[in-house]
Amino acid sequence: MKVVVLHGQVKEGAAADEQDVLVQVGCVSQALARLGYEPVPLVFSLNMDQTAAQLQNLQPAFVFNLVEGIAGRGSLIACAPLLLDALSLPYTGVQAEAMFLTSSKLTAKKILRAAGIATPDFLTFDAPLPSGQAETRFIVKAVWEHASLGLDENAVFCPAEPGQVRQKILALQQLLGGPCFAEVFIEGREFNVSLLGSVAGQTVLPPAEIIFVDYPRDKVRMVCYRAKWMADSFEYGHTCRSFAFPGEDEPLLTQLAELSARCWQLFGLRGYARVDFRVDEAGRPWVLEVNANPCISLDGGFVAAAAQAGLDYQALIDRIIRDLPPQDTLC
Repeated sequence: MKVVVLHGQVKEGAAADEQDVLVQVGCVSQALARLGYEPVPLVFSLNMDQTAAQLQNLQPAFVFNLVEGIAGRGSLIACAPLLLDALSLPYTGVQAEAMFLTSSKLTAKKILRAAGIATPDFLTFDAPLPSGQAETRFIVKAVWEHASLGLDENAVFCPAEPGQVRQKILALQQLLGGPCFAEVFIEGREFNVSLLGSVAGQTVLPPAEIIFVDYPRDKVRMVCYRAKWMADSFEYGHTCRSFAFPGEDEPLLTQLAELSARCWQLFGLRGYARVDFRVDEAGRPWVLEVNANPCISLDGGFVAAAAQAGLDYQALIDRIIRDLPPQDTLC
């Protein structure tokens, strides 16, 4: 069966975070071929009439959706599942609504908060600095972009005066070309919990903790852009993933798994996803993000979590495919 592996365009000379999708395309295509499918990589462009015509001409059995952004814009990520729905083509991963709601960090945080799930307080460009938070550290983030774009030690700060929050947000907006916000920085441990779709609704894979090895005491402990993408940086070589936990962490790990399953149900996720947490010094988990299309390259955290659960890459891709919607539900 022919399967389209759909992805965003990557320009020549693009940064490592953008090129990573091509790595995923290669990995997924090889796994699909081993599973007996005929993979056909296809670029999703802003010319949706052209993309639609190409998809209709190929007539795939289904689409493996790896679109992370269109024309370099993460805010357009939901266009891919929207078009696939319009063409009545089945595809892997979440549907358009869930993709939009989770990809907009601010929208996701509002939904989490309404559901009673702890997520750090945040400020937008126009919001005043709340009273009583003068000593609070904030981290400035992009609303839509992922891959830790714009994140470095300068993104974390304790505002000397209210106007500094707006200045930091504006500076990152100018750098990335899209809306940004400031979030309370949670001091403590960082965890990733990956999930796979299953007949029961979801399977929670073994949680991972991000360990900041030999970080100087005054260095901000966070997964910044350098830690993910710059192999020659200190952060890349000293930010490690661990699946080993002492017995006293069992209650916390259970809580993280339960919260992740709640996020899966809350947003109506499908196929695969990852929930990122910080756990403060009092042991309280805070949901940072719900990632509905986490990286599935061979060296990524999701694949590592699957391996901990006994799934090799081919078996992982097969599991994702098995969570496709039934044909009779497509319209």
